Amino acid sequence: MFCFSEIALLIQNLPLKVALTFPEEVAEWLVSAGYQCVIREFEVTFCSCIQIEKNGGILMQLALVSIHSWRQSGSFAELEICFQHVHEQRHAGNKCVLIWEDYWLRSKEIVKSRLHAMMGISQKIPGRLTLARRIDKEIAAAFLEKNHLNGSVNTKFRFGLFLPKRYFRVLDKDFELNMESEELLVAVAIFSYPRIFQKENKPFKSFELIRFGSLLQTNVVGGLDKLLHAFIHDREPDDIMTYADLDWSDGAGYAKLGFENRGLKPPQAFYLNPKTMSRLSKGVNAEKFPDETSIEIFNMGSIKYVGYQRF
Repeated sequence: MFCFSEIALLIQNLPLKVALTFPEEVAEWLVSAGYQCVIREFEVTFCSCIQIEKNGGILMQLALVSIHSWRQSGSFAELEICFQHVHEQRHAGNKCVLIWEDYWLRSKEIVKSRLHAMMGISQKIPGRLTLARRIDKEIAAAFLEKNHLNGSVNTKFRFGLFLPKRYFRVLDKDFELNMESEELLVAVAIFSYPRIFQKENKPFKSFELIRFGSLLQTNVVGGLDKLLHAFIHDREPDDIMTYADLDWSDGAGYAKLGFENRGLKPPQAFYLNPKTMSRLSKGVNAEKFPDETSIEIFNMGSIKYVGYQRF
């Protein structure tokens, strides 16, 4: 176990030619951002835990899974020990996330942005100042590829939140934006085609919220709620369902919006391409990773939430 000062000293004394490990690199970023952290080796060799502290208080914990160590000696049974640790921390009221190294290597700035948001230090934008409207697939895809860990997918319905220029004054002075623009796209939500079935002898239209993402380093307060209501006004769904990624949260934000917990989806297996660090759900177009270099990894599963029901 290392404390904050030991981590800082360790990083400073590393030879330049020696690459930092995944936990060391995350710790270095945290230290440079002014946080204190305690890093612990976990019960299993491929996972480390970092406790993030500031001003004497605990902000959150990170469970970090290193790809190389996982590939060398990891097993699903051992991974479940990591999962259990995350669940226990959340049950105790502590924020805790599980981060696989491929996300850090491929989408480092998005990971940092999400952690900043969870620690409450992102640029806050009041959702009431924004305007919601439908956007085209090119705009939605470009935004999500840059601002969402899982990128974009082809969907039918896409909505964006725009901050008008007259409200740019709410942004910090050092916030990067084009002052000549008349508005700033700050959040995007995309929805599926409807699934239609009979309920109480009436056609019932169920849609899925597939992605929601905010602009990097921002937290649009009330943004998801505003986008959901824009979609409801436009499409008049009978309900909307979505999934909370257990690697990152237990979906408390959905519960606050009135969504109901409809059960767990078990951990899902993925093929990881070690060259591109791209993931593919196991069993879906597996021929894209035909060689033995592909790595099988798992998420923690998800929780299904359903909300905005008419009946």
